[in-house]
Amino acid sequence: MCLAVPMQVKKIDDQTALCEIDGVTREACLMMLDDVAVGDYVLIHAGFAIERLDADEAQRTLALFRKYADD
Repeated sequence: MCLAVPMQVKKIDDQTALCEIDGVTREACLMMLDDVAVGDYVLIHAGFAIERLDADEAQRTLALFRKYADD
């Protein structure tokens, strides 16, 4: 099973974004998406941003992750 994680873009340098969620930062390649901006939420899978999410959808997804992590 594959899992993509929503993260918020904090910094962009060419085709690489520094993304963060819950204090964890990761670099992600942006070559699969157009017009990503600082502050956007993106789904990260295998080091690539594969989809842009609106903030509400990202927060709902993260809430589910946190719920399952607590169970």
